[in-house]
Amino acid sequence: MTFSTIFVAGAGFMGSGIAYLAASKAKARVLLYDIYPAALDRARQAIEKMGKGSLEKGFITADELSESMKRIKQTDSDKDAAEADLVIEAIAEDMQAKQELYSLLDKTCKPQTIFASNTSSLSITALASATRRSKQFIGMHFFSPAHIMKLLEIIPGLDTSVETIERIRQLGQALGKIIIGSRDMPGFITTRLGMVLINEAAFALMERLSTPEEIDLGMTLGYNHPMGPLALADFVGLDICLHIMETLYHGFGDPKYRPCPLLRQLVAAGHLGRKSGRGFYEYGGSA
Repeated sequence: MTFSTIFVAGAGFMGSGIAYLAASKAKARVLLYDIYPAALDRARQAIEKMGKGSLEKGFITADELSESMKRIKQTDSDKDAAEADLVIEAIAEDMQAKQELYSLLDKTCKPQTIFASNTSSLSITALASATRRSKQFIGMHFFSPAHIMKLLEIIPGLDTSVETIERIRQLGQALGKIIIGSRDMPGFITTRLGMVLINEAAFALMERLSTPEEIDLGMTLGYNHPMGPLALADFVGLDICLHIMETLYHGFGDPKYRPCPLLRQLVAAGHLGRKSGRGFYEYGGSA
């Protein structure tokens, strides 16, 4: 029931974390795929940093780290997915881009290979429609950084088989995750609740209810959140927050999910948060 070879599509920070996690915890051979050589270079550096951090904290021995690193192979060829027992996709949160990738990999992979998406908001059923394996298609929503955060949200699509769900649950346990399950609805559990809070905080700021600092303090000190919603939005990226709110709004057709006009305005101005140096807060330059 284990996965001996895992193909991770997308070598960004999330994909890199998933690759390191699969190699170190599940002891799987990992093929980390990206079409951009620069992304693979950054991924190699990120994975080395993750491994060094794990070693320094005593989570892994030097020999175990060496073996984990040997299990990870980088590739820019989608044809390598033919070797995989499991594909985990972690590319940009774009339905068309994900469906195009799945359609491509569906032709390459073995019939029994399971496909999983790290999407935080898009329909698993819609993503699965780009393949001929809807029974073997599931959502695996990791949280950043994937090798540290304990939660894993599992989302079956409309046709996902019981066997697929059980195999992914077993993998999640092998990865050391605490697992929650959600139906295939826009935003699932975590993104839906988290983004609604961010959006409502943006409305509160737009209405001059208080300052960004005091709105965030209300949630960190009053509700024991580790980070205020506006600071969190800046960390995630306001463009990403807006995209997810639009997904919720269109998915449910309910005005309570309408994106805050201030959020739209900031994104239109290029104030995207930490990555642009300015969002709800100013950071003194690009992060």
